[in-house]
Amino acid sequence: MQIKEFRVTLPLTVEEYQVAQLFSVAEASKENTGGGEGIEVLKNEPFANFPLLGGKYNSGQYTYKIYHLQSKVPAYIRLLAPKGSLEIHEEAWNAYPYCRTIITNPKFMKDAFKIIIDTLHVGDAGDSENVHELPADKLKVRDVIHIDIANDPVLPADYKPEEDPTTYQSKKTGRGPLVGDWRKRVDPVMTCYKLVTCEFKWFGLQNRVETFIQKSERRLFTNFHRQVFCSTDRWYGLTMEDIRAIEDQVKDELDKARLVGEVRGMRADGD
Repeated sequence: MQIKEFRVTLPLTVEEYQVAQLFSVAEASKENTGGGEGIEVLKNEPFANFPLLGGKYNSGQYTYKIYHLQSKVPAYIRLLAPKGSLEIHEEAWNAYPYCRTIITNPKFMKDAFKIIIDTLHVGDAGDSENVHELPADKLKVRDVIHIDIANDPVLPADYKPEEDPTTYQSKKTGRGPLVGDWRKRVDPVMTCYKLVTCEFKWFGLQNRVETFIQKSERRLFTNFHRQVFCSTDRWYGLTMEDIRAIEDQVKDELDKARLVGEVRGMRADGD
């Protein structure tokens, strides 16, 4: 089992990020759906009485999605997996500012595969020591990784000039470009503390696959949050009611798009 805590700092308030994240998830879903692959939204509804982070958070929005993923897993897994088995199921309990996401593969890997992502959004620059209240044994094996959306390298296949924080400036807020040691200078500032616990119980492949998954999560968090910041003028000023309407519209678009066209979006690194 690998435990990594990714800390993604952004020049936003915690309140702004709630809208920004949901807007960007909807946009990213459209970009990664087509040609028989992509995202299917089965449930998007309120939940209550589901204790998170020791009971500090108990209610919010529950989503259940299936990711049809053939081209987005490494080739050595595709060779082993029966056709149609590479469906990733994602359940998320979003009790903002806290969220728990559980990812499984019930068709093929069953109990041998699980990713848990616990996220707490905090109004700081990424320097809080233990926001997830981990016990001493887990703190010992936790690896902290700071993600700098402006200065960390991205793969050539992932780079988009319009999603480059070093050149983007928001017309509505005046924030950006993000250059140099920007995280110490920006106001407002907030950090997504993403604790990723990964289990893959296949003898001979465990470490290789867990390392691939953690590498993929870092790539995903980096690209996604570059997009969040560089789309500021598209989500800034939207309300949660606006977001729910966008989500309903996107669900219908995804159901249609998944059945037609070409495979889209991020592929497994190296394919």
